Amino acid sequence: MGAVKSKLATYHPSRCCCPFRKSESYDLKDLPRPPRLDTSNDVVDGTRQGVLAVQGVDFCVDTNGENHHTNKFHLMTREADKCLVIRRGQSFKLDILLNRPFDTRRDAVSFIFYVADVEKRGPSDETSAAVPLLEKGSETLGAWNAVYEGQMDSHLMVAVTPAADCIVAAWRMDIDTKMSGGSSLSYTHPLPIYVLFNPWCLNDSVYMPGHSHREEYVQEDAGLMFRGVYNRIKPTPWNYAQYEKDILECALYLVKEIGKVKGRARADPIRIARALSAAVNVQDDNGVLFGNWGKELSDYSGGSHPLKWVGSLAILQKYYEKKKPVKYAQCWVYAGVLTTVCRALGIPCRPITGYDAAHDSQGSLTIDIIKDENGNTLEEFTRDSVWNYHVWNEVWLDRPDLGSEYSGWQAIDSTPQETSEDVFRCGPASLRAVRDGELQRPYDTGYVFAQVNADKVLWKYSGEIQPLKLLARDTTSIGQNISTKAIGKMEREDITHLYKYPERSREERDTMEKALRKSESIFARYYLNDVFNDIVFDFELRDDIKIGQDFNVVLHIKNRSTINSHNVKGVIRVDTVTYTGVTGDGVKREEFDKVIQPEGKDNISLLVTFDDYYKKLVDQASFNIACIATIVDRNFDYFAQDDFRVRNPDIKITYEGKPVARQELTVTVKVENPLPIPLRNGKFYIQGAGLDEQLKIELKENVAPGAIATAEFKLTPPWGGRHQISAKFTSKEIHDVDGFLSFIVTSAETNGIPLIDANETRQI
Repeated sequence: MGAVKSKLATYHPSRCCCPFRKSESYDLKDLPRPPRLDTSNDVVDGTRQGVLAVQGVDFCVDTNGENHHTNKFHLMTREADKCLVIRRGQSFKLDILLNRPFDTRRDAVSFIFYVADVEKRGPSDETSAAVPLLEKGSETLGAWNAVYEGQMDSHLMVAVTPAADCIVAAWRMDIDTKMSGGSSLSYTHPLPIYVLFNPWCLNDSVYMPGHSHREEYVQEDAGLMFRGVYNRIKPTPWNYAQYEKDILECALYLVKEIGKVKGRARADPIRIARALSAAVNVQDDNGVLFGNWGKELSDYSGGSHPLKWVGSLAILQKYYEKKKPVKYAQCWVYAGVLTTVCRALGIPCRPITGYDAAHDSQGSLTIDIIKDENGNTLEEFTRDSVWNYHVWNEVWLDRPDLGSEYSGWQAIDSTPQETSEDVFRCGPASLRAVRDGELQRPYDTGYVFAQVNADKVLWKYSGEIQPLKLLARDTTSIGQNISTKAIGKMEREDITHLYKYPERSREERDTMEKALRKSESIFARYYLNDVFNDIVFDFELRDDIKIGQDFNVVLHIKNRSTINSHNVKGVIRVDTVTYTGVTGDGVKREEFDKVIQPEGKDNISLLVTFDDYYKKLVDQASFNIACIATIVDRNFDYFAQDDFRVRNPDIKITYEGKPVARQELTVTVKVENPLPIPLRNGKFYIQGAGLDEQLKIELKENVAPGAIATAEFKLTPPWGGRHQISAKFTSKEIHDVDGFLSFIVTSAETNGIPLIDANETRQI
């Protein structure tokens, strides 16, 4: 039966009943009381004399949506068949239209709630709850409750509170009515009620203190991730779109059908987070995303290159429609989608980037990389790797299985790298356990520890019958600049201190040694170089090189000895490299043979032109700069490397006028061609609130060198507040071009007067 508008709204515009939020309240003494009725001649439906009958239920969508922070969900805003989305542990209003006024002396009302997708329910499986209507003050703390709040004529106002630990799912509702000593009736509401986790509720295991934290990690539907290299960090906009059509339904589908989380486990954020880390990748199940790290564009045929995705919306909508994995993803795409799914369910979540992130394939807590005499990595002998960056996630939740000191942020990772209990999933691993080297604490703490704090060991291979020679042991470079978006700002926050103690500190070395002692696989350390530090090397790289420009790599050599000269022989080389650390084509190399006098200095300079590198670039325009050298007179080998990236142009986004909710806005996107060649087949990909799906704009003409590619589109902001437009640009000649615009939309009621400067923007 359709919803009925409540007459009570004019008497008591009630707000939130949640104890963690200020609310407007009403006094029941001001409401009409249920009348004392003469029941001797009642005939209601002609067959069941006097039984109270439910004729309709108003979900009070506007009030409940505001109080539960769910008013932006598509299920709550669509024109027809609005469904209620609420959070557990917090009361929500129901305005029930009855065939006559409710009489407390003779009428009993009970609510039966049951998980919609469970066919067989038992009395103790916690997939259902029978909730009698009680007087205010008779509630049971933490359990399901339904409390009488007042009535007007035949409208009965009830406040229902789901248990703070109930299953997160779509629930159905029956209302049973019974007359004292008489018959009963049952009403089934045709639409489900979606119950989510509640970070605003103290009794929920995902409770997060701090309004700004909840706003950032639960409510924000757009933000930034970070890519690039440790010395050239690249902000990347992402549209999470957790409120849009089909996203919440898809999140629940992933939990139950792909993650196979059943029964009571669907109330546990630990179980759900672990299941989702597997469900977002296609390995082991029919999950959301295929991974692909191919070097050539032709490797991505049949799908979208990961660099073309602007956000999660198109991915999850396509997946939910077809129930088939979407092509293709790399780590930041997995992390963006996982953030969306967690936030949709109410689990606080944020994407995390670590630079020089280790992939420890053997659980040794060391990353062993084997080089030949020319500095080439011998892939057939090297199973471990170091990624320029890696993006994973953190979720905020209690850890009753470990103890309260391990609660808070937990690392999870949906990029399929290593199996955990024979499934490609990772976490949740407590950051406290990671920082303290408590590798045995579940889940996958050892893997996360190695990812951010392993020792990097470089070996030289000289032949099958020769032993490996230790070139260098690096205890500081793994796990740099661990980053996430700052709260309330389009800026980077460094959170490295949450994962490990400061490098070279006593605490960090003690933690590493403790972890090594607990590791089951420790590589032997032998054939150490003699201590030698007369000759020191240092790279010089210009910091900001735009793609299309030439650049110089300079190696500085210094002899610190005051009495000895040294013969230095070696090679300096520039190679393209994927962000996962896989070396691509060689760009340029130069051999050198120098005698460095006592206290002398020398430089080796290597010019790399656009023509040298352009046709060899791989996906994200990154290079590996390396030097392998031998101090001939001391038989001392030296190896050093650094990461370098040429910068792509930024997309500039502007709009006309002042943004007002539900009023059309004209937006312009522009990007400059920095290359000395034209850009062909240019395309913009755009996402943002007000666009129901990812927008693709194809350019009709080539973009000449130095010219500006421009496109225009219209959107209608659906609500007031902060919005973000995220954009990508691709062509045959250039990829991985980003831009975003963060701005304030005023509510229509303010007549376009901005709450703060509506032109507040941030560009990459």
